[in-house]
Amino acid sequence: MDDEYAKLFRRMNPPRVVIDNNVCEDATVIQVDSVNRHGILLEVVQVLTDMNLVITKAHISSDAGWFMDVFNVIDQDGNKIRDKEVIDYIQRRLESNASFAPSLRGSVGVMPSEEYTSIELSGTDRPGLLSEVCAVLADLHCNVVNAEIWTHNARAAAVVHVTDDSTGCAIKDPKRLLTIKELLCNVLKGDDDLKTANMTLSPPGVTNRGRRLHQIMLADRDYERAGGTGVGRIENKSSRPHVTVFDCIQKDYTVITMSSKDRPKLLFDIICTLTDMQYVVFHGLVETGRMEAYQEFYIRHVDGFPISSEAERERVAQCLEAAIERRAFEGLELELCTEDRLGLLSDITRIFRENSLCIKRAEISTKGGKAKDTFYVTDVTGKPVDPKIIDSLSRQIGHKILTVKHNSSTSPKASQGTTMGFLFGNLFKARSFQNFKLIRSCS
Repeated sequence: MDDEYAKLFRRMNPPRVVIDNNVCEDATVIQVDSVNRHGILLEVVQVLTDMNLVITKAHISSDAGWFMDVFNVIDQDGNKIRDKEVIDYIQRRLESNASFAPSLRGSVGVMPSEEYTSIELSGTDRPGLLSEVCAVLADLHCNVVNAEIWTHNARAAAVVHVTDDSTGCAIKDPKRLLTIKELLCNVLKGDDDLKTANMTLSPPGVTNRGRRLHQIMLADRDYERAGGTGVGRIENKSSRPHVTVFDCIQKDYTVITMSSKDRPKLLFDIICTLTDMQYVVFHGLVETGRMEAYQEFYIRHVDGFPISSEAERERVAQCLEAAIERRAFEGLELELCTEDRLGLLSDITRIFRENSLCIKRAEISTKGGKAKDTFYVTDVTGKPVDPKIIDSLSRQIGHKILTVKHNSSTSPKASQGTTMGFLFGNLFKARSFQNFKLIRSCS
């Protein structure tokens, strides 16, 4: 009865969204008022992120059963949102009261749908892993239509959407799906990795791909840093995000503060992790400036209690550091645009491997028979890529097909440290967070 009453109350009080271009000089201000429920903050932030909007400031408040948030946003060019159609679309999306709360699924699985088959992978990073996965899919006549691959702390995760090359549709034959799973399992577990040997079929459902990757890596415990000085180890601790977790006894909250280099989708990644760890943000502040970001959240567990132990505080800090690091990258960003075909990704990743390149992250997409892929790479030691290797790649693949989209190593502010890493591996090498210290107190 309580649940039905809550649904009725939400229907009688739909979200109210105000989008204002006059109140702030350099950003569009979006205010969202709604009945509060678990996950609503993530829904709002996901809508803004899906629209490729950059959140420069945010004030979050969700006490007393009501959700009142204000976001300052700009487009990717740093301008206010002026297009009326875009503004109307944002308003409709935010007021639709959609829900994104699927359960945490297994670490690896194959999910059929009408348009494509979704393959989820996780495993230990090692040289050549992505190339091997792509080769297996090509041999099985699976065409990769889109995919996203993340690596962090010697772990790897991927969500790959494939179709049958002969039909262009999803693969539904149970025997063929089982063969795909078995062969990919053999590739993932390698010689000595038993963590990926246990695979399950994923149930039908719709989850934002970025959120799903966070869930996979969280379940794979990528927040536990590799020991020693080998793969995935950051020796310079000052270059990592700074996360503190402490008690606010007077107000019965746990307070989390985070400072890191700013980047796209940073707030989304943090709220994803807090939501999937079953924490609720009651109050929050987000400030960005000069490529740096500061975030402060007052949280409790969904059971209404703050964090009660030092072990839990440490785990939350580790998980949030990982959430910040997974999508972050400094190095060479390559963009490939060409006609799509079966085995294209297999050929490209093989060429990268033969030229001793380490793929840290990748975004694969196809539309209208065209492939547009983005690869974030370093050399196998984690150092910037030698310009001679870039020239060699361009000659092998084609100067008009493969272009350098961004190269942070050419910037005078680029990180000077080195980190060992391999394909499907290596921690994020962030710039140190300097001249951005905020001391806040709980009162």
